[in-house]
Amino acid sequence: MSTLEGEILEPDHTSGANTKGADEASVRAGFWRTFRKAAGQIPFAEDAVAAYYCALDPETPGKSKAVLLGALAYFIMPLDAIPDVLAFVGFSDDIAVLTLALATIRSNLTEAHRIAARRSLADFAADKGAKPKKTRASS
Repeated sequence: MSTLEGEILEPDHTSGANTKGADEASVRAGFWRTFRKAAGQIPFAEDAVAAYYCALDPETPGKSKAVLLGALAYFIMPLDAIPDVLAFVGFSDDIAVLTLALATIRSNLTEAHRIAARRSLADFAADKGAKPKKTRASS
């Protein structure tokens, strides 16, 4: 199994004692919860998920991880410069922060991170579009 498959392709993966600092722990704990809430409102979904995978990739240099974890922590914060609950403009500050972070670390964001993001988004869309299972009560 490659490093990417073992470390970053499992969104629910937690590393326990190997977690490096509060920012990484916060991002691991809150990214997918926030993403699920925001998925229909953010035009930068693939970039956000690719940044998440890049930030958690052990091969990503420390400075790049710090930049990405900071941007992702800002994304998952419930209160920021422009509240995310405001339609259409709520995520504009998050877009700006993430865009700047991605421009800063562009050389560390690999095609493997983008592929992992596309797979996760496809899985997310499939789960979201799944029909609820019938139960005895609804039959």
